[in-house]
Amino acid sequence: MTYSVINQVVTAPPPPGHRISFTRMGGTDSLDLGDLYERAGHLARRLTGLGVRPGDRIGIQGANCLEWVLLDLAALRLKVVTAGFEPGRFEPRSTLPSRYRLRLFCTDQPWDGPGVVPFSEVRRLADGASTAPALPPVGYAPDDVTTLKFTSGSTGQPKGLGATVGSIDSSLRAVQQMFSHAPGDDLFVFLPLSLLQQRYWIYSALCFGHDVTVSTYQAAFAALGTAQPTVVMGVPAFFEAARTHIEAQAGPAGTDDVLRRAAVRLFGDRIRYLWTGSAPASGAMLRFFTALGMPIYEGYGLNETCIVTKNHPGACKVGSVGQVLPEKQVLLDPDGIISVRCDYPVNRRYEYAAPGESERVFGTDGVVRTGDVGYLDEDGFLFVRGRADDVIVLANGKNVTVRPIEEHMRESPAIEECVLVSPTRTHLVAVVSPARQPADEAAIASQLARTNSVFGAEGRISRVVVATDRFSVENGLLTSQFKPRRARIEEMYRSQIQDSERGIHA
Repeated sequence: MTYSVINQVVTAPPPPGHRISFTRMGGTDSLDLGDLYERAGHLARRLTGLGVRPGDRIGIQGANCLEWVLLDLAALRLKVVTAGFEPGRFEPRSTLPSRYRLRLFCTDQPWDGPGVVPFSEVRRLADGASTAPALPPVGYAPDDVTTLKFTSGSTGQPKGLGATVGSIDSSLRAVQQMFSHAPGDDLFVFLPLSLLQQRYWIYSALCFGHDVTVSTYQAAFAALGTAQPTVVMGVPAFFEAARTHIEAQAGPAGTDDVLRRAAVRLFGDRIRYLWTGSAPASGAMLRFFTALGMPIYEGYGLNETCIVTKNHPGACKVGSVGQVLPEKQVLLDPDGIISVRCDYPVNRRYEYAAPGESERVFGTDGVVRTGDVGYLDEDGFLFVRGRADDVIVLANGKNVTVRPIEEHMRESPAIEECVLVSPTRTHLVAVVSPARQPADEAAIASQLARTNSVFGAEGRISRVVVATDRFSVENGLLTSQFKPRRARIEEMYRSQIQDSERGIHA
């Protein structure tokens, strides 16, 4: 039977006895999901007093917090579209209301202007009883849009994409079928709530009845031990950092039991599984956590498709990104380039994109051209080899697919990220982000030798440039989903890449 998670969230109080917690450096706030539902209703009624009407759009920019969640849920109750702006990515703020046609702009940053509502005022509006009329019944059709989300911006200015209820419902139905989130579960979320998928787990809690803990990337490690979650949703870079921390705590001679105890000290002793995606995960990291009794499941999706494939209990192959979800179809052209057909498309076009961008990605039949290259095995597991434009064509005509080589380099605990470039199209140079400072150049050199022995002459890296600073969102070398910004990295380290005397030589 097909059901709508979003319609359940907006029309009925959540199952009783479950909580949402907000954990950050310095403390934790927690409230019952029923209280959250009531306060979101109060806020929705108060927003109508500020002139907000169905079909309007409100902007939200701020760190993960209760106010963010209340605004999102209140907007759903009003059939108002939210636009989540990640702090630091959209400047100047003064242009946002007019550019994105916002009725209100809600923020935790100090800024006065017409239509600006500070988060402190959001909390006050939600806490107080409203004299406004009761909210009318609301219902969503699959093609209705609830939020304007933005692409990661790894290849330029973020594009807007209106996310439909059908796409959200379809993904959450599939996830629930695979993982059966239920009372006793506590899902830990720390990536920005401006990323729509992070809000999925709040919708899941309200619909299916479980706890959810919201933190921030900066506070996540400190918050895990307090939260004691059963599920942690994170990008591979987070779990790589966790692996490094666990290994450091266990020491160089750490046995499996010592590693397990270190992992429990970090994550707590209730982990049922770990979820990762948004960027390629290394097989070494996946095997590490699974061996510790914390199975980690990798998946695949894009802003334009939502979740397409997912490994899950009973159906998991390390190295793959899982089997195709119900209501999705993976199509491969003769060159292995992946396209995705969805029964409930996220959308069929971009907003705020250059002419031709929508036509380049979205087919007339709603099929999304991903630009990724891969294959389906005999059991229906999808393997993604990289992006079609992440193939380096050398002067001798040889094509080098960079992703497998980069992943192999990242298997070293000394290497956090790796990007291959070819300045003269005659040889490969790796720019690596060290896992710690100062960089362990001996370990990096050892991994370079291992990688070159695996990939042979055609994938041989001649030299490694060690980045002076680790790639990060803050320095602009990673996207908000922790994917390397390749062009920016190559530009920043251009002089070292071109200087054949610099770096670690093979």
